[in-house]
Amino acid sequence: MELELKILWAGIICYVLGGSLAIGAVVLKKRPERMILALISFGWLLHTAALLIRWERLGQGPFVTMFEILSSNIWSLVLVFVISYWRIPQIRPSAALVMPILFVMMGWLMLSSPGEVHFPKSFRTPWLYIHVGLGKVFLGAMLVAVGLAGVIQMRRSAVGLIWFQRLPSDQQLDDLAYRFMALALIFNSLMVVAGAIWAQDAWGRYWAWDPLETWAFITWLLLAVALHVRLTFKPAPRLSSMMAFAVFVIAFLTFFGVPFVTDRPHQGTF
Repeated sequence: MELELKILWAGIICYVLGGSLAIGAVVLKKRPERMILALISFGWLLHTAALLIRWERLGQGPFVTMFEILSSNIWSLVLVFVISYWRIPQIRPSAALVMPILFVMMGWLMLSSPGEVHFPKSFRTPWLYIHVGLGKVFLGAMLVAVGLAGVIQMRRSAVGLIWFQRLPSDQQLDDLAYRFMALALIFNSLMVVAGAIWAQDAWGRYWAWDPLETWAFITWLLLAVALHVRLTFKPAPRLSSMMAFAVFVIAFLTFFGVPFVTDRPHQGTF
């Protein structure tokens, strides 16, 4: 475990350096985008190595304890954001807002116990990887959207307007954010369907309205409503960006709160 943790902390240091550079670049109006991408990407590679070492050592994926769930979700969120950062230039300055969200998760990870528990029998199915993978893409797309929404909100202040003045208009950023939210809705829908199929295979029922299923449905519904309102009523970017924040907060609580305060079968550490 010692090697695994050393590699993981080295990866987190790279994340922090890349994120800090992104924040400094916005404040100082510099553009070290290649260095930011290189640092975060190298941190992701180290993180990947740490996850693989743990997987090989335990013979099971990082899906059970809070430490494992936080680590694997930081890994997937960084991956989605890095790909978006690389391919879409308009997203790059939002790293100054996205990385602090990930810093909070990294701090939480460092306070969590890296201890191990047995792999539940119901987790030994391909549907686990399908369900979890779809969920990670969903949350990653929402992270990109909330980063753009944060830029729109920051521009309400004089300082934020200066920091993000070289970005496209609020309307263009809002359009881009809602494209990512539409992508998130697709993957969220597929995640719910895959989870229902897994539930039928594991527990003999597709849906039972347990707390996690209920909150997953609330998240899906809120995201669908946000997109409907955006398309039908076309609110101002500053208002529609608040809906992106609301969806992300509920999704975050559903992913990292509900499973660990509810009863089985969805309790994360059973």
